[in-house]
Amino acid sequence: MNIEQIYKTHKETFNAQVTKNVEKRKQVLAKILSYLEDHEDDINAALLKDLGKQRAEAYLSEIGMIYDTMSYLEKNIDKWTKPRKVGSTIKSFYFKSSVVYEPYGNVLVMAPWNYPFLLTMEPAVNAIAAGNTVVVKPSEYAEETTKFLLNMADEVDEPGIFSVVGGDSRVARELLMHKWDYIFFTGSQNVGKVVYKRAANFLTPVTLELGGKSPTIVSNDAELSLAAKRIAFGKFLNAGQTCVAPDYVFVHKDVYAEFINLLSQNIKEFFGEHPLDSEELCHIINRKHFNRLMSLAEGQHFILGGNANERTLKFEPTLIEGAKAEDRIMQEEIFGPLLPILPYTNIDDVISYINDHPKPLALYLFTESKELQDHVMSACSFGGGCINDTIIHLTEKELPFGGVGESGIGHYHGFYSFETFSHAKSILNSSTRRDITWRYYPLDEDKEYTIRKQFK
Repeated sequence: MNIEQIYKTHKETFNAQVTKNVEKRKQVLAKILSYLEDHEDDINAALLKDLGKQRAEAYLSEIGMIYDTMSYLEKNIDKWTKPRKVGSTIKSFYFKSSVVYEPYGNVLVMAPWNYPFLLTMEPAVNAIAAGNTVVVKPSEYAEETTKFLLNMADEVDEPGIFSVVGGDSRVARELLMHKWDYIFFTGSQNVGKVVYKRAANFLTPVTLELGGKSPTIVSNDAELSLAAKRIAFGKFLNAGQTCVAPDYVFVHKDVYAEFINLLSQNIKEFFGEHPLDSEELCHIINRKHFNRLMSLAEGQHFILGGNANERTLKFEPTLIEGAKAEDRIMQEEIFGPLLPILPYTNIDDVISYINDHPKPLALYLFTESKELQDHVMSACSFGGGCINDTIIHLTEKELPFGGVGESGIGHYHGFYSFETFSHAKSILNSSTRRDITWRYYPLDEDKEYTIRKQFK
């Protein structure tokens, strides 16, 4: 089926009101879940080939999170799809008001390669739960996961509700030539700008989940051992190919040397003395990105690591000191296992540095000081983040996940996903048994007096 036919089928399905039926949505989601559970080994095999992810990491960072999302949807979809009654702020109007969440219509999800299963299925199942039809375009870089998704769409067999389209950037451009009712894009800022421009041609609303250079701050009162472990986890999960991974770390000068020692120890505990031989360390997605990381590392001073294997596309967890603000590694999102570490003395200098650069997707602060926590969290603008931890904020469904400024537009997760893929339609049901005569012309002084009373 070509793109034109897929688009037409989805339009016809939505226009026929098929997905307005909540039970139909549940049926489609149940079929997807059943397929995923029956083919979990195939997902693992795909993620192993695409990124070198072992089973435990694949479940922790991708598969398990989709199961959790689908369980959450099952528990809440009936509640979310019911009209929400709201009160009136005007005293004498006799009506009932409600908000109905209706689906936008035909949704295009454009997914990235770094978490090719999670970041494809998370927006897709949420869009279906909200009553939309969904066309998914996975990244061509994650070849095996894309094959799995294509097979899944065929087996689920809901061609007017859930479709997967494979292919490269030419296919993406062709998809963007159509008028979608909503576009959800996860990826780089450069491609995000292209998607945004294409969407603007049709005034199509978008969610753009982008990235940026997420800073981490380690104060001199931080629990250093725990900070080092949690930063190592957040940075080197998926070999650093995570949009919310710590991109660089500011460490107070009084604990700088101790922190580096502890971080180095944790890296060795995670990946052994020879990380390039460790099955725990994922590989870089392809040669293009491997070469990009080699270029970023060029000329930097390595405290730890720095070795890479061009054959296996593995790059050691690498700690860097002495990086300058004008260096490429401090200008571009790293998206790999390279971590610049910089000493600081005055926290306000760190805040100024962060605020002088594009707003990041995440920020992480390690300190026991409530005063410092409040100061940094209020002074810096960022998508979301953690105090005394890294990246796990994106697992909490009661928190919206998304960027701000250059790091993205919109948010999702939990009810926020349902809200993102729905139009909040307001409905006022006015009484026909009583009428308010003072709103009609002529509006004399007596009516003005009555009107004024209603709005106080």
